[in-house]
Amino acid sequence: MIVLVAWILPRQRAALAFTEAEVAFLFPAPISRRGLVHFKLLRSQMAILFTTLLLTLVTNRFGGRHWYAIGWWLILSTLNLHFLGSSFARTLLLERGISNWQRRVGTLAIVLAAAAIVILWARRTMPGLDLSHIANIDALKEYGQKVLTSGPAPFLLYPFRLVVRPYLATNPPAFLLAAIPALFVMLLHYAWVIRSNVAFEEASVEASRKIAERVASVRAGNWQASGRKRKSRRPPFKLRPSGSQPVAILWKNLINAGQGFTPRLWIVLVAVAVGSSLGLGQTFGKSGLVPALGMIAAVFILWSLVFGPQVLRQDFRQDLPLAVVLKMYPMRGWQIVLGELLAPAAILTAIQWFLLIIGTVLFSQSQEFMARSMILGIACGAAFVLPMLNLLILQIPNGAVLLFPAWFQTSREGAHGIEATGQRLIFMLGQLLAFLVALIPASGFFIGIFFLLKIFLDLSLVIPLASLTAAFVLSLEAVLGLMLLGWLFERFDLSAEQNP
Repeated sequence: MIVLVAWILPRQRAALAFTEAEVAFLFPAPISRRGLVHFKLLRSQMAILFTTLLLTLVTNRFGGRHWYAIGWWLILSTLNLHFLGSSFARTLLLERGISNWQRRVGTLAIVLAAAAIVILWARRTMPGLDLSHIANIDALKEYGQKVLTSGPAPFLLYPFRLVVRPYLATNPPAFLLAAIPALFVMLLHYAWVIRSNVAFEEASVEASRKIAERVASVRAGNWQASGRKRKSRRPPFKLRPSGSQPVAILWKNLINAGQGFTPRLWIVLVAVAVGSSLGLGQTFGKSGLVPALGMIAAVFILWSLVFGPQVLRQDFRQDLPLAVVLKMYPMRGWQIVLGELLAPAAILTAIQWFLLIIGTVLFSQSQEFMARSMILGIACGAAFVLPMLNLLILQIPNGAVLLFPAWFQTSREGAHGIEATGQRLIFMLGQLLAFLVALIPASGFFIGIFFLLKIFLDLSLVIPLASLTAAFVLSLEAVLGLMLLGWLFERFDLSAEQNP
């Protein structure tokens, strides 16, 4: 898969990574292209050796069997040579008029043809795989192992098997026998790279310039700067000339969030997720895999309540340096606060609903876990409560920004280190405590309505009705929070609070 990616995804010409000092010293010197390639290969060995040591320690294969480290070195060195040779080959194809898409289509066609050969052989010579009788993944793994170790697959994967055999050797004699063909494959790659007559100097100079600009930006605290032109972003929806004022700020923040939060993309993701979940339910319905996947989706929803507001910062934590512009808008304070909170709340709600749909479909496929009506009731209740929870929990860090702007890092140039980490930990604990306190009224109403309606209605109806009541209470708290934050923003003194 890694080798396939090297032939499909890249679109640039061959460029060896040199520093600006190396470009200024080596390129004008009387050194051939082959000498520059040798310098690059020797320099890459430092990173390969360090990675080899790290992988050997991580895989816990160091005790007395040193050929494991040599096996890792052979694998990484061969991959490094293959990546370099494939970049030279891509450049030669471009020089001969073969575009990137033609190369990608050709590569995929070869891979699909090889896969078709293996599948046709498996269907004709091996018994069919009945997925409906699979109780666990072990049977599927065993069938796949049989396909890959017999027929045409071993011949198609033979070069890759030669490279990894030294690492898998169990004793020194087996390692020596496996290392000879692996070294031969690596030497073939070396000859391929050395004999490739490809002009890479101009692309290397451009790459070194971009690397230097990126390093300078990181040292200055601007991690997002990469030295390339920023592409225009498509708006998530068409903004009308007239309408609700907070929607304009929502529109602006969604554009800043990127292309990953457009309605069309989420509709496609939901359709794919529902289809995949139904397919998993039909295939592994009698096993414990489907409820386990549904439980994972539920856990991700809970995690999103904790970590989502820390990641999605398209609110005052990002726009506070532009507070002077926001104050010039003909809007009330609570309207600006609502507009700032809508974008992260909408994004977080979309992610949670996406996970909720996946979990609901997966749990519904297994009748042994819970009744389907109960699963739908819990899902509807969660769908009612989650948007209000997001709007409420996002008010806590934004209120802290308005109350303690000097403590919050509103840009990449803020404080770093142990002091900043301690401040973040204090704020996270404070946010968690404030969130738990805010849940007390809604939890009380939920429990009261739940036990009251339980006498007359089924649980599948009681849970969404009680959740709807809790969501209403949370919405009242959110409205009060918006009014308070709006008042704080209106009295926010830029000259006294904001850092110069």
